[in-house]
Amino acid sequence: MIDASELKGEGNEAIQALADFVKEKTSAEVTADGLKFTVKGEGAAVSKKYLRVIVKKFLHKRDLKEGFRVISDSKEENTLKVKERKTYEEE
Repeated sequence: MIDASELKGEGNEAIQALADFVKEKTSAEVTADGLKFTVKGEGAAVSKKYLRVIVKKFLHKRDLKEGFRVISDSKEENTLKVKERKTYEEE
């Protein structure tokens, strides 16, 4: 499962584009449910590590890498979360 709820500021088309990108790269079944989507498949094509790499590639491709990062959700075992980076301003 991939939680892209923090991408909502970029628009719903960014979340849908991420779902399509993951589906294209993994050839797995991707079910979108609002701001989260589930990837179902077998083998290394849908491993958590590979999905993390794919999401990072998507962020880089859309020039969102500076503002977002991919982390594992500590609450759920098989969930990746796209999290907004905290920016610190110098005084």
